[in-house]
Amino acid sequence: MPSSIRAVRGATTVEADRPDLITERVVELLETILARNGLTEEEIISILFTATEDIVSIFPATAARSIGLGAVPLICARELSIVGSVPRCIRVMLHVESDRDRREIHHVYLEGAKGLRDDLPA
Repeated sequence: MPSSIRAVRGATTVEADRPDLITERVVELLETILARNGLTEEEIISILFTATEDIVSIFPATAARSIGLGAVPLICARELSIVGSVPRCIRVMLHVESDRDRREIHHVYLEGAKGLRDDLPA
């Protein structure tokens, strides 16, 4: 099967809006996504981050650059403020080149974000 463009989703939460916590959780999330999907930096086309309005101390993309993803196009946006949504939540969507079938992509939800998409395969 020729390589296709796929989107891989994930999310995590932090207990407090602190740069060190955000960096730790974003790094954990990205490393887990890459490992579970057998992806390398070369296969990443771009990464989109969103964060809830209660995260203001650091850009999630800054954490991604801390693990060597500086050559990958990164962008951050504000998550919609919806009543009852998960607080202090960082979501990510990686666009990647992959030979995997769409049903074989492993989306990753960690910490307080585990229940966001429990309909997806682990």
